[in-house]
Amino acid sequence: MILAGAGSGKTSTMTSRIAHLLDSGISPYNILAVTFTNKAAGEMRERVEQLAGGRVPMWIMTFHAACLRILRRDADVLGYGKDFVVYDTVDVRSCIRRIMKELDIDTKYCPVNGVIAAISACKESEMSPRDYRETFSQDPGKERIYEIYKEYDRILRRNNAMDFDDLLLNTVRLFEEDESVLERYRDRFRYIMVDEYQDTNRTQYKFVKYLAEGHRNICVVGDDDQCIYQWRGADIRNILDFEKDFPDATVIKLEQNYRSTANILDAAHSVIENNHQRKSKKLWTKAGRGEKVVYMRADNERDEAVRTAVEIGRLVREGRDYKDIAVLYRTNAQSRVFEEAFSRKDIPYRVVGSVRYYERKEIKDMLAYMRLVQNPADDVSLMRVINEPKRGVGQTTVGKLAALARAYDTSIFACIKDESMMGGIGAKARNAIADFAACIEKYSAEQENLRVCDIYDGLLRDSGYMKSLEDENTVEADSRIENLLEFRTVIENYDNGEIEAMTAMEGLDEPDSTAPDRSLAGFLEKISLLSDIDNHDSGADAVTMMTMHSAKGLEFPVVFMPGMEDGLFPGWRSIDDAAKMEEERRLCYVGMTRAKELLYLSSAEYRVMYGKGSFTRESVFMRELDRSLLTGDAIFEKKNEARFGSAKPIDGARGQAPQMPFDRLRQAKREIKQKKAPIELSAGDRVKHAKFGEGLVIKADGNIVEVMFDSAGKKKLAADMAPLTKI
Repeated sequence: MILAGAGSGKTSTMTSRIAHLLDSGISPYNILAVTFTNKAAGEMRERVEQLAGGRVPMWIMTFHAACLRILRRDADVLGYGKDFVVYDTVDVRSCIRRIMKELDIDTKYCPVNGVIAAISACKESEMSPRDYRETFSQDPGKERIYEIYKEYDRILRRNNAMDFDDLLLNTVRLFEEDESVLERYRDRFRYIMVDEYQDTNRTQYKFVKYLAEGHRNICVVGDDDQCIYQWRGADIRNILDFEKDFPDATVIKLEQNYRSTANILDAAHSVIENNHQRKSKKLWTKAGRGEKVVYMRADNERDEAVRTAVEIGRLVREGRDYKDIAVLYRTNAQSRVFEEAFSRKDIPYRVVGSVRYYERKEIKDMLAYMRLVQNPADDVSLMRVINEPKRGVGQTTVGKLAALARAYDTSIFACIKDESMMGGIGAKARNAIADFAACIEKYSAEQENLRVCDIYDGLLRDSGYMKSLEDENTVEADSRIENLLEFRTVIENYDNGEIEAMTAMEGLDEPDSTAPDRSLAGFLEKISLLSDIDNHDSGADAVTMMTMHSAKGLEFPVVFMPGMEDGLFPGWRSIDDAAKMEEERRLCYVGMTRAKELLYLSSAEYRVMYGKGSFTRESVFMRELDRSLLTGDAIFEKKNEARFGSAKPIDGARGQAPQMPFDRLRQAKREIKQKKAPIELSAGDRVKHAKFGEGLVIKADGNIVEVMFDSAGKKKLAADMAPLTKI
């Protein structure tokens, strides 16, 4: 176990260890390295390949990606088809809402988010719907959760779908139910490395432990002082009890910090040392003392934001870039006043973790269309887009279709393909549904012969989605079109193998395998596993704003931490709970150690949040902090005039990145709207396919052609859909 303090080079340590294993003659086929984000996995893979001098065919990926890969091969053991789909958080919420509506459960009294959290907690503790009912049989209030959970579990099974929790849970179940599968992976993964071990939950812990018990060569890297995700299942006992699980383990402490100055490290230590559930260690650095931590007590939250903006302006005038600066807050609600202040001062900024790009409505709609092409039995995706764009299929009709599917225990798509089941649907809606189904069927049948970009363009055009936005002719519709076209760029990059952020999941099943997965299913898997931090662009010259939870793993030369007040940080719910207080203190430690050179802490004497205002007291963390390391305003004393920032206006604010030029926008729209003209082919013609390369036409029968491709072999194609050109 490597206890790696903040900024101590844990990624370098892990990659060096992997390189050492490879230098020692160990096959990359036998190494498994898992972490939590695609960003971390991508950095690790890049560093390993630099040290190894080329591409290394080994599994370096997230827990979810590793489990997904295992289940793709062996899900049939658990009764799933190997082509199962993965529901992300938005899909799950949509499904739960629909179930609650069908069960006539009022979301006012049973909040959707609470239901989702309860089901997720059940899955993390391996509790089935029946187990849940038996456990809480004395609590009548839990009966609603049981009914929803039972129906949700049934729908997932029927739709051949899993959510993120299922990926982990079902892999553990697979290991428990089929010893031959477990032994196969134990034999393969003889050297296991786990990054951010303090963030593992019990299911991830069991996944790792099952694999490691074979050869007992496991190396975990983590920091108990940075365990900040217990609210979503992380179990700090996993790292604190590692030596109990593996009594012969060697423990190595990395205590030299390569990121922050000594004053910042000592200030963070003076806070974290108040925790009892931690292993003894203290970070040190050769970087020198540096500047003291600056504290400011503002009059109110608006004053706090304005003074922060003024100080940022001063730093930029003195030579800092906006991208060097981050504002880290405890809750997203704090961002509003900073956004307003920055806008008034012309300070470019970007908020990480607000509305994710892939959660925008138009993107989610097109992803639902693409999921349907991959798996027409996906009722959640079908319900989302059967009337997007509007095609006269109302909620009453959708309700009838859902009832039919439940009655016959089949998918909605199967119902709408069976004319005998559609008698109760009006003629207009029936025709619209038939056109919708034909569009999905057409691309589903040809998905193996088309690039993902061809499928996307065809769906945008044939579904009428693009045309409906153009007909709307509003600023909002234009913005949505631009988002859809930007998404097209993402897809094209995937088709061309240029999505570097996703290469972390390109672990290869066999050491000699070199062909990357460019299928529609592969693309949807990669998109579903992306996270907010994977979208963080450290190159954009703008101030970064995010929660402290989102900032974990990142670093900035300058960090501002506003809201250092009891009731906000730590929150009122934590103050009377020792375990929660320790996690809040770890979160404060994480925030402080993101700073490399300058750290600013601030609070407001009076703060309005959620429509209510109150006077505040400085955070207990401020009272714990070593005063000799602070400068600026005093704590518990009358405010002096020492402030960071001044009232001078900010000059030379940097502009935002320019939008895509109109001519490129117009060209992209034209390409999507142009329907491919049929190509006339005869036996003996040489052709080129955008996905399969060059080949020879061996048979042409109307719209169907058979081509013997030089590298992909014989394929049967629909001439009016295939991306073919005659040579």
